[in-house]
Amino acid sequence: MEVDLIFKIAAVGILVAVLNILLQRSGRDDQALMTTIVALVVVLMIVVQKISELFELIKRLFDL
Repeated sequence: MEVDLIFKIAAVGILVAVLNILLQRSGRDDQALMTTIVALVVVLMIVVQKISELFELIKRLFDL
């Protein structure tokens, strides 16, 4: 597993946490929720791409 991937996901998490706190304190709860949902979708897309690469590697490894 690439350490770079873990750092990317952690960076997104930290950025979203800070934005979420700032937006909630300014009274924009709806925008804070949307920011969290968008970040979740972005992280899921990254993870799905890596899982797809893993399946391709397994297919090549076993000649399927």
